[in-house]
Amino acid sequence: MLIERTNNKIVITLSESVDSFGLQRLIDYVKYLEVTSESNATQSEVDELADEVNESWWVNNRNRFIQ
Repeated sequence: MLIERTNNKIVITLSESVDSFGLQRLIDYVKYLEVTSESNATQSEVDELADEVNESWWVNNRNRFIQ
């Protein structure tokens, strides 16, 4: 593994033997950290938004699961 910092970026070079599923989960987490780094949202606001999204999804997809 090689880690380099260049032009405000960090470049990580890995061998192809690294598990791609685990690597994708790590990349998703790093993207989350990057996107939320400047957020002023509180955890309760995030939880409320997640509840709204889940409720909306269920209303639109309920008939696919309950017949």
